[in-house]
Amino acid sequence: MERIILHCDLNNFYASVEVLHHPEYQNIPLAVGGDIEKRHGIILAKNQLAKKAGVTTGEALWQALQKCPDLHIVRPNFTQYLRFSKLVKMIYADYTDQIESFGIDEVWLDVTHTLHLFSMSPGQLADTLRRRIKTELGITASVGVSFNKVFAKLGSDLKKPDATTLITHENMESLVFPLPIEDLLYVGRSTTHKLHELGIYTIGDCAKYDVTILKRRLGKWGDYIWRFANGLDNSVVSTKQHEPTVKSIGNSTTCPKDLNNLEDVKIVAYVLAESVAARLKEAHLMCMTVAVGVRDTQLHGFTRQVKLHQATNLSDIIAHTAIQLYADHVDFSLPLRSIGIKATDLIIEENPLQLSIFNDQDQTTKLLSLETTIEQIRTRYGFQSIQRCLMLKDPVLSGFNPKQEHVIFPETYFKG
Repeated sequence: MERIILHCDLNNFYASVEVLHHPEYQNIPLAVGGDIEKRHGIILAKNQLAKKAGVTTGEALWQALQKCPDLHIVRPNFTQYLRFSKLVKMIYADYTDQIESFGIDEVWLDVTHTLHLFSMSPGQLADTLRRRIKTELGITASVGVSFNKVFAKLGSDLKKPDATTLITHENMESLVFPLPIEDLLYVGRSTTHKLHELGIYTIGDCAKYDVTILKRRLGKWGDYIWRFANGLDNSVVSTKQHEPTVKSIGNSTTCPKDLNNLEDVKIVAYVLAESVAARLKEAHLMCMTVAVGVRDTQLHGFTRQVKLHQATNLSDIIAHTAIQLYADHVDFSLPLRSIGIKATDLIIEENPLQLSIFNDQDQTTKLLSLETTIEQIRTRYGFQSIQRCLMLKDPVLSGFNPKQEHVIFPETYFKG
């Protein structure tokens, strides 16, 4: 039986959610990005008006503003985006249980064994999904339909916004082969350059190329690309329903002055850990691994991580773990210029947890209640309204709010 795979891509997702909540943004060029006052950060998403002005995802704010001086830039609200991502997945779940996230705003669906239940063609099901997303949530999606994941993803990219594209065995050569090779999934700039050197400029060029030469030039990746181009991708759509839509949540900061000892590191680490923990709670996530990164005054750096005995979203545990990593691996022969903390191996908060007889669960519950109250106070009165005594030892080091400039890292296509 030939597979029926859909790839659903929410159009201009972050910007669309912002416009939905702020109708005053409806008819102006809008982008979601970093701190406009500091002119810091990149464009994460843009609406159609900004796109028409030449604004592209991933470019620096100052570059976007040169192209579109009237561009209105808002900071990202990942809590809201995660909420919409979850609501959209509830719609998808009405049609299949084979749902695989590709970032926060894209998924693959395998409806091979469920399509017959709805008396629809694959194209009609795609149109139904788009209509429901638009009617029930107020945002739009593009859907690609094909017999494998790679071509389904390619189909959702071909027509935007709010469109359905079918790629079949019969039309793949006319639709897919003329496209630039860089349109193929995971063919980045470096690989594109190498393929151009071989005279490969389109997906069709790659499909007809000698695979042995590609493997000789690109190794195993050459075989992957050749198979992708020929529609031979057979990767399955994951059925893991309890994986979060983000892979890690972290913060790093370039400190206002060098960190010369562990006491300096502790002050900054607690600020970072509190920010990471707060966002974990907002996203209803917990982490099983804490990672740290450092960079010294000569811009040399490294990362280290450790597995926790039990999943957590408590700032105390994240901070203590991070500080121990710093103590074990930093000798301070050179002062540190920047440090970071990241929570990884995320699980959804509602998942069953294996409790430990070595942990005081009552104490954990009290800490969670305390931290939740502190975060509510900060939400109402500002980040600096309530602080640990340690942070008052050096207001220069502790006087920043990392929660305003956070990073969420999406899932990748290849898992392991």
